[in-house]
Amino acid sequence: MTSPYAQDGFRAGFDWGPVGAEVVGGAIGTIVAVVDVLSFTTAVTVAADLGIEVYPYRWRDETAVAYAKQYDAALAVGRSEAGPGEVSLSPVTIRQAHGIERLVLPSPNGSTIAQQLSDSGATVLAVSLRNRQAAADWVNQRLAEDPELKVVAIAAGERWKDGSLRPAVEDLWGAGGFLSALDTDSRSPEARAAAAAYDAVAEELPRLLHDCAGGRELTQYGFSQDVTIAAEVDASRSVPVLRDGKLIPST
Repeated sequence: MTSPYAQDGFRAGFDWGPVGAEVVGGAIGTIVAVVDVLSFTTAVTVAADLGIEVYPYRWRDETAVAYAKQYDAALAVGRSEAGPGEVSLSPVTIRQAHGIERLVLPSPNGSTIAQQLSDSGATVLAVSLRNRQAAADWVNQRLAEDPELKVVAIAAGERWKDGSLRPAVEDLWGAGGFLSALDTDSRSPEARAAAAAYDAVAEELPRLLHDCAGGRELTQYGFSQDVTIAAEVDASRSVPVLRDGKLIPST
């Protein structure tokens, strides 16, 4: 019996977090768009624009050091730990980086989900507000070529202090912006709701991104520039696709 949570019968679906990625992405998603606007997938698009390959990795995993050495890659540190010239999850530090070709970029949400999906058989994309149209264009071409192909957008969300999922409106907007740009009317109710959420605020971005809880949090901690970069709607044509454990721009 098909799971009622799988959003079966639709070409485009939507859900939240690692569990949603497993349940809906595994069932419906030949293509899975991971969305973590503040800031993993935004950081990935900034890196892709610069030709940097990004290796997703689990958050606070001590094996990340050895993993980075294995691929001769730089290892991103925590935002608050980054010193001058060091790269972190902050897109600003990636944009300012020099001489980096490969980057291991752990994060508690988007990066963890992307790595979780790496062995699922799905085609995994990193999608943010910066590349939501470019990613949709890339997917639209494949949807047109294969009438059986399906796609699901996974909003990564954030975490409350008890570890539970905190739905983050910026990820809803990012996923909805991507879904809204797809050339299909076959969206699940969940996907339709996400697309409607983006359409309702599209004319008010980037202001609302600064005003939402996630934007205010980063601003409070001194990272308002990260929010500004995340709000560069459609500024990137990069479509990072997960291949052999790394996110690289696809053509």
